[in-house]
Amino acid sequence: MTAYTRRAEGYPLVDFLTEHAQVLSIALFLLICVVFFSVGTDTFLTAGNILNVVRQAAPILVVAVAMTFVITTGGIDLSVGSQVALINAVAAIAIAAGWDWPVVTVAMLLLGAAVGYAQGWFISYQGIPAFIVTLAGLSILRGIALYLTQGYSIPIRDVPGFFWIGRGQLLGVPVPALIAVAVAILGVVVIARTRYGRQVVAVGSNAEAARRVGMPAKWVIASVYLVAGVASALAGLLIAARLGSGSSNAAVGFELQVIAAVVLGGTSLMGGRGTILGTILGTLTIAVIGNGLILMHISPFFTQIVTGAIILAAIWLNTRIFTANFRFGGSARRRTK
Repeated sequence: MTAYTRRAEGYPLVDFLTEHAQVLSIALFLLICVVFFSVGTDTFLTAGNILNVVRQAAPILVVAVAMTFVITTGGIDLSVGSQVALINAVAAIAIAAGWDWPVVTVAMLLLGAAVGYAQGWFISYQGIPAFIVTLAGLSILRGIALYLTQGYSIPIRDVPGFFWIGRGQLLGVPVPALIAVAVAILGVVVIARTRYGRQVVAVGSNAEAARRVGMPAKWVIASVYLVAGVASALAGLLIAARLGSGSSNAAVGFELQVIAAVVLGGTSLMGGRGTILGTILGTLTIAVIGNGLILMHISPFFTQIVTGAIILAAIWLNTRIFTANFRFGGSARRRTK
């Protein structure tokens, strides 16, 4: 008789751990960080500090959710920090000039969409690598912000409705955190439950195959940068509303924190796999580390070293372990006649 082999049925727990390895690993790492800083400081677990952490993490999470879509397509957006700075500065200038803040808010979201789509057009329809386009955007957009403000901070005065977006609370929870949670929930629904989300994953897995089966691959790629532009605009508004000013120096190094959060959360740099839950955990990890180091009176500049090390470790795990048929248990095989 012909001999054949059949993979034995896996243990449910092992299969679950294998499927969710990266999300579980970042959740464990976050828990370790929380315990470490709780033991190392007396103020880390206080209600005031926790609210401060989630308030500061909100702009990062908003953009990180959008960056998850970008990286899932196999792209990258290095310009998000400069986009935040541009929106931050232009919003302050417009409000200082007497524009109503709701009008400014809508206008800034549209401006962010336009900037994001312009970059996406060059990437998708002109075939220029995303790294090059967004690196150029990083310089151009920050330069425009510097030119408009001449390097000065633009104060925003007497706009309580606008300030509420960045400083207010609802049922004891900071409004920026609620906005970030809403964006994250929307991201989960879109990437997991909608046709567009499936197209993003498909294009990231194989853009040519997606195109051949009728998907608008080029539009999908361009659209994720549009989404990143809108998210960056929202983050810029949140920061302006919280600080009460706009500055061309806002969000310096912001793109590193966003990319670190996304990659640390398990989204593949090769494209084709993204997880919003992992992005949320990655964002909280970055925020907790930054806050904890400050509470321990360690130089804030050390945070950059830690962030860089996290990015390197996350990329190593991303490309060397979790993509190499990683399993927590062996795949038993049995021979039957």
